[in-house]
Amino acid sequence: MRNSKNLTYAKALSELEQIIQEIESETIDVDLFAGKVKRAAQLIKFCKTSLRTTKEEVNKVLSEIEEKPGEEEEDPPGA
Repeated sequence: MRNSKNLTYAKALSELEQIIQEIESETIDVDLFAGKVKRAAQLIKFCKTSLRTTKEEVNKVLSEIEEKPGEEEEDPPGA
């Protein structure tokens, strides 16, 4: 994937939207079409992985801060 180290979700989504716009407007050269579709597939995979990773991280944080049943939160010292 091009510049995968510098790729962010926002950049990938923006590039994907641009490719979709080119395909929908039929302005893309037929010789470049297959390459654009392959790049779109790479970007979709990247975005799905980013979303999955973020979801897992958020769920982990939420599970760490949730109070377990039967336990009460203790006041921090000096509170």
